[in-house]
Amino acid sequence: MDVFYNPVGIGNVLIIPFEDGDRYEIKHESFGDVTKITDDNGKILGYNIFQASKHFNFESTGKLALTEEMHDKIKNIFEENKLNDSVDWDLSPTFVVGYVKDKSPHEDADKLNVCQVDIGDTSLQIVCGAPNVDVNQKVVVAKVGAVMPSGLKIRPTKLRGVPSNGMICSQKELGLPNAPVEKGIYVLDDSYTIGEAFNF
Repeated sequence: MDVFYNPVGIGNVLIIPFEDGDRYEIKHESFGDVTKITDDNGKILGYNIFQASKHFNFESTGKLALTEEMHDKIKNIFEENKLNDSVDWDLSPTFVVGYVKDKSPHEDADKLNVCQVDIGDTSLQIVCGAPNVDVNQKVVVAKVGAVMPSGLKIRPTKLRGVPSNGMICSQKELGLPNAPVEKGIYVLDDSYTIGEAFNF
């Protein structure tokens, strides 16, 4: 799970996003330094923690992986500000090393393949249009919930009727320096371990 801290662009606030919402339906409720953001149905879209530098010692800015230490601190902040919401969030990495164990052509799209990708603790079905995707490759997988450098949030979807849960990434999509111009996924070497976090 990722959180965001951009004091120059946004201000001294830690943003904890869960879901996007229609801007006309968003509701805000304040609990001291914490703002809870919901939609009209009460679904939690996220939280903002203001005066964030008072609560956290940030070593970097931008997109940050939610650590166990930050998770515990947020729980304490909620309690201090009398917000009784559960803080039991998934701390597993959203970008991981996957292994393409099976690939079959999409039945209704010539340029798409349906891949079964082992990410260590489970297997994901991912529809991929990259020309170089193949079995027995180690690849970078953006899991559902991951936020790409472009701001795109990965969601469960269907591509031409076939469910896809995640994305096999290219170097360009990951924002890596000197990414090749040619289309294609980032194929990793054997030094990477299936299921481990991919940090970039």
